Amino acid sequence: MSIEKLFKMDKPFNPIEILNKDEVWKILIVSDEEKLHKISSIVFTDFRFHGKKVEFINAYSFDTGVKEITNNSDIAVVIIDIMIGNDILGLELVKYIRKYLNNKYTRIILQSSKSEELRKKDIILNYDINDYKGKEELTSLNLFTGIVTALRGYKDITIIEENRKLLKKIMEISNKLYSLGSEEEFVSTLLFDIISVLDMADNNKENCSRGFIVGKKKYQNDFKIVESTHDYKHFLDKDIQSLSDSKILKYINIVAEQQYSLFKENVFVLYLDNQNEKKHIIYIDTEVDISIFDRELVRLFYNNVVMAFENLNLYNEIEDTQREIIYTLGEVAEARSESEIGNHVKRVAMYSEILAQKFGLSREEVKIVKMASPIHDVGKIAIPDDILLKPGKLTISEFEYMKKHAKLGYEMLKNSKREVLKAAAIIAHQHHEKYDGTGYPQGLRGEKIHIYGRITGIADVFDALLSRRVYKNPWKVENVIDLMKKEKGKHFDPILVDILLENIDEMLEIYEIYGD
Repeated sequence: MSIEKLFKMDKPFNPIEILNKDEVWKILIVSDEEKLHKISSIVFTDFRFHGKKVEFINAYSFDTGVKEITNNSDIAVVIIDIMIGNDILGLELVKYIRKYLNNKYTRIILQSSKSEELRKKDIILNYDINDYKGKEELTSLNLFTGIVTALRGYKDITIIEENRKLLKKIMEISNKLYSLGSEEEFVSTLLFDIISVLDMADNNKENCSRGFIVGKKKYQNDFKIVESTHDYKHFLDKDIQSLSDSKILKYINIVAEQQYSLFKENVFVLYLDNQNEKKHIIYIDTEVDISIFDRELVRLFYNNVVMAFENLNLYNEIEDTQREIIYTLGEVAEARSESEIGNHVKRVAMYSEILAQKFGLSREEVKIVKMASPIHDVGKIAIPDDILLKPGKLTISEFEYMKKHAKLGYEMLKNSKREVLKAAAIIAHQHHEKYDGTGYPQGLRGEKIHIYGRITGIADVFDALLSRRVYKNPWKVENVIDLMKKEKGKHFDPILVDILLENIDEMLEIYEIYGD
């Protein structure tokens, strides 16, 4: 489905709406002459610019002017008398605003006396002001024209700056979405990202936007609420029909049926489909009507969301294919040395995932360990059948030959440039090393053994002890636990032994679900 079809817009985008959030335009007048203050208040009585009144802030000294411009960052226009008292302090105030406060947005109108007329060109060129008027020019009409022109300039530059900030935020969030690795994480993050963009657009300090996400797999009849803000938290994991608001249900049903996003009053509902297994609908409402600017903003953001989501689905499809190939390769290696093909490699992958998570590895490293561990014994493919399939105990020379499978697996995988296969090479090489240095093939000790090797090593032994083999019967759980305790700090990393025993119920549940 094209992105254009995802949205129905009922009128064109008008960026001026962003400016209607503040109640007044603030104008600061800095002059020790009462005349300028009085004329300004008279000329602008009952005046409105883009729906907002003008508020004058009067400063009669340089110090008061500094205080007001410092405390009011939202002043739109400042009119400065170049002569304040007997000194040319107006130019110092211009410098203070532009250089010290780094305020490039407030429009500055400078008023001069006749004595400064000779310096007029020099002042215009060397000071960052927006207008320059002599006192004899300051009629009511000239004052009105100057201030309205300045307000218009402030309005335009404010829109540009707000748009720049919002676009920067959208790009930052979009880049983050591209880095997410799972659909669940993507969808969960998305709700709060859209709300944060909306609240920023509305300068909304009270965070009045709220919402939830519903999801449905192909085989499910109804949507379930999978993520929500606090207001809808009590509906989490419940069927969409549990919502008592018939309007919300109506909007969601329309979007689900017609597969496009819509806006209605202070609500918008976004449609997201991975064209495979799941559909998601994002519902958000606000306490204020959604402006045309906000709709256009969400449309821009949502275009990026759709592309990021499609990219994630493609990545996941490639990753699933890679995982399936690795599992198959691991099962082929296992099948050569066992009497029947089981789920050993899948269980090792799942044990390894838990151990890696609890050990504190990063999300990416956890994923790599889980994907790479199934081919820990890939080197057995190169071991002769008379050794690999021997039902009895191996001779010393046969066992020495069998130990070569660790190095052979490493040699098969070491030249890959793929992160998963590089990790698999390490695991194949080191999963028979022992923490006390008595393992093989290198006799590595302690943390010299890569964490990937230490994790897969304990996962492999744990599963092998619980499982039936041609040369042994399965061990009882209590005997496996006793061995783990006995080999803590000897065969196995002591930290990993503690993690395994602390999560023994979860480990045994995996064995039960994926038993041979």
